[in-house]
Amino acid sequence: MKSSAILDTDLLRTFLAVARHGNVTRGAESLHRTQSAVSIQIKRLEERLAVALFRREPRGVSLTEAGERLRSAAERIVGDLDQTLRAFRADPIGGLVRIGIPDEYGSDVLPRILANFTARFPAVEVFVQCGLSESFPDIVKRGELDLAVFADPGSPQSSGELIQDPMTWVASRGYRCRGGEAVPLALFDRSCSWRDMTIEALEGIGQPYRIVFSSESVSGIKAAIATGLAVGVLARSTVENSMHILTRQHGFPRLPESVLRLVRGRAGSPAVAAMAAAVEEGFARLR
Repeated sequence: MKSSAILDTDLLRTFLAVARHGNVTRGAESLHRTQSAVSIQIKRLEERLAVALFRREPRGVSLTEAGERLRSAAERIVGDLDQTLRAFRADPIGGLVRIGIPDEYGSDVLPRILANFTARFPAVEVFVQCGLSESFPDIVKRGELDLAVFADPGSPQSSGELIQDPMTWVASRGYRCRGGEAVPLALFDRSCSWRDMTIEALEGIGQPYRIVFSSESVSGIKAAIATGLAVGVLARSTVENSMHILTRQHGFPRLPESVLRLVRGRAGSPAVAAMAAAVEEGFARLR
């Protein structure tokens, strides 16, 4: 980069928005700008740094090696600036934010979201509800949560998409599929639609099964899988190294598409908007 080049924070914020969403259009929407305006800013930033920051792909963009390096620096620079601005504000963001997070992301993604959010907005009180996400949209609609992340087996093109995290068949590394035998299943409790979809998928190919374990928590399902007791269904990003993903080659049918979405209540606030941005940023790292 030439010594005379100047990086303004607006370019960095635009870069971070596109990197977070993995898509120029969605990044532009989050900034309330047009796609062309954002594309121009990204091009300007790449020209100033004399490097390519994004790889253009059929369904969006991904960061190059240079882009990954810039993201770390840009997050630090923008974060420091935001913290400085907040220190001089007469009215720092405060209040209460109530958020729902699927149980399976509580030990990985949630800590990262909370660490980033509380560092930026220490005056905000945060309430988190972890559990099966199927009921979250209704809870938000009733006004009991301000926003929530939920797994949706609907169309990936629908609004509010955070990431695509397909559901997969999972077993322990030592599990061996034996043709004709009933598959031992570990399933979520009866209030979860994925339970019905899992059973329907097996019945659709005529695969016999037997339910040997039920749980309301992901930790319970993972324990049954890890010990070799049963085969289960988990989001791909939550599969642990000790587990093995089963595919059609192992005799397991394809499951419905699944995406994670962010649903928000009608009544917003600066604190809720800030948490929504932190959630989008936290899940974007799973792409």
